[in-house]
Amino acid sequence: MQQQPVVATGTVSRFVINPEGDVDGFLLGDGSLVHFPPHMSAQLVSVVHAGDPVQIAGFRGGAGNVTAQQITNQRTSQQVVDQPPPVNTMRLPPALRGAGLVKLSVKGTVARVTTAPGGEPDGVMLSNGTVIKMPPPQAQQFANLMRPDAVVAASGYGTRNQFGEALQATAFGTPGNVTQLYNDMPN
Repeated sequence: MQQQPVVATGTVSRFVINPEGDVDGFLLGDGSLVHFPPHMSAQLVSVVHAGDPVQIAGFRGGAGNVTAQQITNQRTSQQVVDQPPPVNTMRLPPALRGAGLVKLSVKGTVARVTTAPGGEPDGVMLSNGTVIKMPPPQAQQFANLMRPDAVVAASGYGTRNQFGEALQATAFGTPGNVTQLYNDMPN
């Protein structure tokens, strides 16, 4: 999918987190969604705050979202530039990556559909900013709910912190009628 270079400006209305609790995006006042790699999380939230005017240089994807390569706080002139993390950065072993997640259950009205890098739906953002993620094959099973204004419910594992709430769904559907996404999930 061809990405178009873009420079966008706006005011940060809220941060968006991934299920692990890292800030990996924000919404602008006009509703635009700006993505960036989670390794930029700590640096970004130290430079940019909700309400700050920003300029974003990056690429616009097929879903209309912007993937940022550089974010400038127009009030302070501080910048965050996407650079790969150092190769010697300590990472959690795969077996421990979900250790800090908690069981969450959410419901609400879909504000927008989120997409994987290839543009296929991989979850939803609710009107309160909560993010529900699932693998694209599971999301495709719920095409009728992958649209704005649908009322959905989900449970799974994720994070709730000062920047928001996000979970990786293990069950998804409508309130009172959720479907388990995986056959071998514990009760």
